[in-house]
Amino acid sequence: MSAAVESSEESRLQRLQDILASGAIREASTLMRSLAPAEIAHLLESLPPAEREIIWNLVDEEHDGEILLLVTDEVSASLIRHMDAEELLAATENLDLDDLADLVQQMPSAITAEVLDALDDQRRKRLEAVLSYSEDTAGGLMNTDTVTVRPEVTLDVVLRYLRRLGEAVPSSTDKLFVVNRDDGYLGILQLSQLVTRDPQETVAEAMSLNMQPIPADMSTTEVARRFEAHDILSAPVVDIEGRLLGRITVDDVIDVIREEGEHQFMGRAGLSEEEDMFAPVLSSTRRRALWLGINLATAFLASWVIGQFEETLSKVVALAVLMPIVASMGGIAGSQTLTLAIRGIALGQLSAKNARALVLKELAVGTLNSLIWAAVVAVIAGVWFNSIEIAWLIAAAISINLLFAALTGSLLPLLLERVGIDPALAGSVLLTTVTDVVGFLSFLGLATLFLL
Repeated sequence: MSAAVESSEESRLQRLQDILASGAIREASTLMRSLAPAEIAHLLESLPPAEREIIWNLVDEEHDGEILLLVTDEVSASLIRHMDAEELLAATENLDLDDLADLVQQMPSAITAEVLDALDDQRRKRLEAVLSYSEDTAGGLMNTDTVTVRPEVTLDVVLRYLRRLGEAVPSSTDKLFVVNRDDGYLGILQLSQLVTRDPQETVAEAMSLNMQPIPADMSTTEVARRFEAHDILSAPVVDIEGRLLGRITVDDVIDVIREEGEHQFMGRAGLSEEEDMFAPVLSSTRRRALWLGINLATAFLASWVIGQFEETLSKVVALAVLMPIVASMGGIAGSQTLTLAIRGIALGQLSAKNARALVLKELAVGTLNSLIWAAVVAVIAGVWFNSIEIAWLIAAAISINLLFAALTGSLLPLLLERVGIDPALAGSVLLTTVTDVVGFLSFLGLATLFLL
């Protein structure tokens, strides 16, 4: 988001809060009508619950469904709790099937049943097909509204067919999908080809066979990578037998990329990307307590290691002064490697097959950095405490910790992913434990061996 856009959002939020504080509800309603659904969603996420409820009641009902899809899951759930059955049913009207599938999964089961009953048979079957797939797969992301043509018909027939469909042609349609009589996917017909080729040519002559369909069980992460790699605007989704199920468009993929970016960012603090900034105190406390507890346990482990060298610390006070430097250097170096590895996993660039190359490279980087910074710290510590022994000790400890940090930062994400733990959530806590324990153990252990 550019600085100008951010400034505009801030001023709009400030203006809205000023209006609410003055009690000018009519003016707030006028402001809401002038905003796009995405802008309203941003404002709702930026308001405390009491003000959010007031604004939500002022929103035009025809935008309710779109706004509920744009806000985070937690904010959406809080808004849905304040809506009655009639309002919820109205919010589902005029939504694309992929958006409708996302929304009904957040609604009470009774409302979901009413939504399904209100649909015609064809639309209900399509919605049930989308709901049968996990939301983090291509099947859960796809929209079943597609335009299909047969290979044997002429382009002139296709043009007349599209004119007859008129506004029923799905939005963002840049290509038609060519299928056989059993809905088996064969290829695509670009609209550019349709309007520039001889109308008497058949679809088979003008179609392209280059676009590989996306399996319905492919993860949304893989889908995003394929769109990025091939610069795709829309792509067909097929089942295990190759039958066309629907399509995925680039706007859906943008949402996936944004969510993954937020997940990586929020995960570094042990938070969910769907967390409401103004969530109730108790629920926020409960979620964060787990990671605080884990961090406390790891801190006690580091403290226990320090406690084993109590006698050494009491005799050489300089060690207590320098000890945090060793742990801090290791933590920073490890987090750099950890971030690189997590990004590699997220982009599909790092796996068990090429992990060895990354480990060797990071160990080489760690070795060079350890030589440089161990020398710098050794000189400073030696001059500070007028002791060449302490200079050598802290240089050795920093070198050891930087190497362990490089090794842990590169391998830990792969190990966590293998056992089913999200590296973005757990990686930083475990890395900090390793660098603290190794740093303290190496520094104090060497001091015990050579100074006492």
